[in-house]
Amino acid sequence: MDAPTPLRERKRQETRRALGEAARELALQHGVDGFTIDDIARRAATSPRTVFNYFDSKEAAIIGVDDDVIRELGERLLSRPARENPLTALRKALYDDDEDVAMVAQRWISRLYLVRRFPSLLPRHLAAVQAVEDGLVVALSARLQRDPAVDPYPTVVVSAWIGTFRSTMAWWWNNGQQGSLAAHLDAAFDLLRTGLTQPRAVRS
Repeated sequence: MDAPTPLRERKRQETRRALGEAARELALQHGVDGFTIDDIARRAATSPRTVFNYFDSKEAAIIGVDDDVIRELGERLLSRPARENPLTALRKALYDDDEDVAMVAQRWISRLYLVRRFPSLLPRHLAAVQAVEDGLVVALSARLQRDPAVDPYPTVVVSAWIGTFRSTMAWWWNNGQQGSLAAHLDAAFDLLRTGLTQPRAVRS
């Protein structure tokens, strides 16, 4: 069982999440250029200084990934049981149940929609995805005691996991969001674990 998140850290996570949600809501309503950091602060019932404690710009708040997010993901990955399969450990680091994956999906989908609508966000989005991948490679390498500079295994595992996650999320969203997203993700990761052996065809 995972150790409970300390209260201070949980409050930081909640504040960061609220700021990101406020920024994305404002971007959806007014466009990326139609609001300010002050507007984010008002929407999240906090101060501009607090916004800058988490994000260096409104674009960063829209994307919602900072060094703390990457560090927390790495820490959660390192805290998983030593004998747990790397793919399972990565999944548990990101989400643990249907409620968790629903929140992750909501953030991912709103972020992707905004990136598609406002291409100026694309460079920051791609940089955030790469930063998350790099952070997970560092954490998985430490967990497995493998040097990623000479051993490609941690990088390959993380890249395959992220690709499976993103493609399954996109498939689910583009096909009417039918069924449990967590179940679809579990099935996709099972395919990855078994070498992508072709399953029995699903009849419509």
